[in-house]
Amino acid sequence: MGQKVNANGFRIGMTHMWPSTWFARGRKYKDLLLQDVQVKRYIREKLKEAGISEITIERGKKVSVAISSSKPGVIIGKQGAAIEELRKDLEKRFGGSFEVDIKELRNPEADAEVIAETIQGQIQRRMPYRRAVKMAIEKGIQSGAIGVKVLVSGRLNGAEIARSDLFKEGNIPLHTLRANIQFARRHAITKFGTIGVQVWVFKGMVFKKLSHMETAPTQAA
Repeated sequence: MGQKVNANGFRIGMTHMWPSTWFARGRKYKDLLLQDVQVKRYIREKLKEAGISEITIERGKKVSVAISSSKPGVIIGKQGAAIEELRKDLEKRFGGSFEVDIKELRNPEADAEVIAETIQGQIQRRMPYRRAVKMAIEKGIQSGAIGVKVLVSGRLNGAEIARSDLFKEGNIPLHTLRANIQFARRHAITKFGTIGVQVWVFKGMVFKKLSHMETAPTQAA
């Protein structure tokens, strides 16, 4: 199973919590779930260069959107103008009342989403994919990740036949549920077609029970 499913979803309740925290029944559940997907997609498209790692949504009287980013200044803007514009855009597009909270990533170079976004951008700017991947893996390991694995697939370097290329450094125990592994997927659009980028980052073992969003990673021996 560990090799065949999304590593984040595989560990819900063990090392990860749900990215959306609300409750609904019947048709309302379907509508709110679809809106969550659309909100996250809209934010990622609007803030492509903001280094977004995670978007969590809570629903009460207002819809609270928390964005974890390696470049919070890009989202906030001068004197908070950009974040206020984003909030108004969300209210206009999806209705209801929104709150937007920005959280800064402490260690972005060891974050799977940021690594995948970096590789995607470099491939789209025509940098050789091997160089882009190896640089990203090296920075991830130097930033404290125990293991990093990257799978790149498609018409690599403009080849006639699509293929996959796997890069790995360190330990990635995909079958171990208490392993704190982040997974991210991105698509780089090039003139030769779409190149898929998948990233796994192993940050240590979690031995404590989850308390809402808190985890207790420890270094593997």
